[in-house]
Amino acid sequence: MKKFFACLLLLTTWPTYATSNLEKSGDVLHLLLPAAALGGSLIYEDGYEGAWQLAKTGVVSRLVVEGLKYTVDKDRPDGSGDDSFPSGHTADSFAAATFVQQRYGWEWAIPAYIGAAYVGYTRVESDKHHVEDVLAGAAIGILSGLYFTDPYKGITITPIAGNGNYGLYVSGKF
Repeated sequence: MKKFFACLLLLTTWPTYATSNLEKSGDVLHLLLPAAALGGSLIYEDGYEGAWQLAKTGVVSRLVVEGLKYTVDKDRPDGSGDDSFPSGHTADSFAAATFVQQRYGWEWAIPAYIGAAYVGYTRVESDKHHVEDVLAGAAIGILSGLYFTDPYKGITITPIAGNGNYGLYVSGKF
């Protein structure tokens, strides 16, 4: 457990080149969300399986983001580069939040999704990304998390709302 906290401290003190406190807070939260997801796996004694699913989710999400950044030539709003599309910070954050939701349920996922949305907000407000960059990053992270993450021990209950219908989707391993 000491190693986990040492890694967490390293992530939160990692040097950043952010120019504002808002941007710095998004940068730190972008690192803390996956670290917290990994920590949750360790606390739930879900170690290897959960960590492996989180790793697959994060790596695939990041590969898609980097592939798109390489192929799509879109300038950042602040003029600092031509790699605006999609937002990697947002993809990483939403991948971690979706992992938490799929693996451990909505109780833990709601704060993670709020944090991921905040990261996206900071990227737009800091002029690092356009809104569509953040939305694409969020979609990539969510899809990666949905594809690679299985529920932890048993049943997952997901609320459903749309077209005037409301209900619960119940799934699990038997």
